[in-house]
Amino acid sequence: MTYQLRVPGPTPVPERVRAAMDAPMINHRGPQFAALIKECREGLQWAFQTKNDVVIFPASGTGGLEAAVQNMTSPGEKALFVSIGAFGDRFATIGAAYGVDVVRLEYPWGHGADPAEIGQKLDADTEIKVVFVTHNETSTGVVSRVAAVRDAMRRAGHPALLMVDTIS
Repeated sequence: MTYQLRVPGPTPVPERVRAAMDAPMINHRGPQFAALIKECREGLQWAFQTKNDVVIFPASGTGGLEAAVQNMTSPGEKALFVSIGAFGDRFATIGAAYGVDVVRLEYPWGHGADPAEIGQKLDADTEIKVVFVTHNETSTGVVSRVAAVRDAMRRAGHPALLMVDTIS
């Protein structure tokens, strides 16, 4: 049987990358790994232009969504899940699986979220603890205007947290 891996590409692999892959494994609890992670964090802080902590989370995109839902909500809490495509839908599905009281605000695929409508939804429901929104919906190519969403939340005077899927 022949197996095929379907990925974007073909992508040429530079010789220095192939040579690095030939290096021996290092202990993930040892000093070499600690130095490597420190270098990665500092590089990400530079890339994101922040002095704040940067978390490196080794998981798939869905694993990141799951971690966000589990760490930002508790079972029974109400959260607003704004969906502009497949990954917004997945965010809400994960919320329901963790027992979150899911409030959905769905837009037709190909349309971004309306910040004013999000503000209205928050005006109408003071029990919402977190707003989950996808910045760049890979399935549709649509981008949510996250700064405008945050502004709408401020104008509504709502204390909800804003959690943004920025995976892609």
